[in-house]
Amino acid sequence: MAKIIAVTSGKGGTGKSTICAGLGYALAKQGHRTLIIELDFGLRCLDLMFGMEGEIRYDLGEVLRGNKTAREAVAQVPMATNLSLLCAPKTLTPVKAEQIGEICSSLKKYFEYIIIDTGAGINSHVFDIVEQANLILVVSTPDQVCIRDASLMSDEFYNRGNKRQRLIINKVSKKVIGKSLVANLDEIIDKVGIQLIGVIPDDFKMTVATGTGRPIPSDSEALKAIDAITKRLGGDFVPLTYSN
Repeated sequence: MAKIIAVTSGKGGTGKSTICAGLGYALAKQGHRTLIIELDFGLRCLDLMFGMEGEIRYDLGEVLRGNKTAREAVAQVPMATNLSLLCAPKTLTPVKAEQIGEICSSLKKYFEYIIIDTGAGINSHVFDIVEQANLILVVSTPDQVCIRDASLMSDEFYNRGNKRQRLIINKVSKKVIGKSLVANLDEIIDKVGIQLIGVIPDDFKMTVATGTGRPIPSDSEALKAIDAITKRLGGDFVPLTYSN
């Protein structure tokens, strides 16, 4: 049965969807059957990141309307044999947390990991959906607005009794750590109040790959950091390192 991992953030622009793409790509390359479910309705982008624009026959909207089963709407990602994608619809579509739960339940037996790419924002819709996940990855960048929003989101999860949270700090560079925005990474961890699982450097190679729908190059520093996160998800001891 698949382990469900929800990736979320308090505001847009944190690179949440790019992280989902990287996590799915890294897990698939390790041989794990992995599915990404995209919930950013009206703002879908993962088909572009994986070079699948124009190749998605069905999306989550078809499933929610009852026209297709979840299994029928899942698309194979060409650049990674073990990776599949269930795209968000291009238009806003009403959805309930229970429907996402049913979709995940119907697909669990086919995959080892299901990654849920939530819509950004602090609202009850997001909280209700991610509460059914085995683990919640909260994404923040090293700026005070993102840090505060991540803290507010984490507090609400704790208030709802959900302690299965880990923090990913994304888009990190030495230009902002210790100089412009925050004193150090510990400041971010303390303010958000979640145990850290990974630090992802700002990486032009990752930006180019996901922006053009090409495979992420193996020498991408961001991919190396994401690969380490996936190993920690699997229970391996991988030391936290950061250089940029």
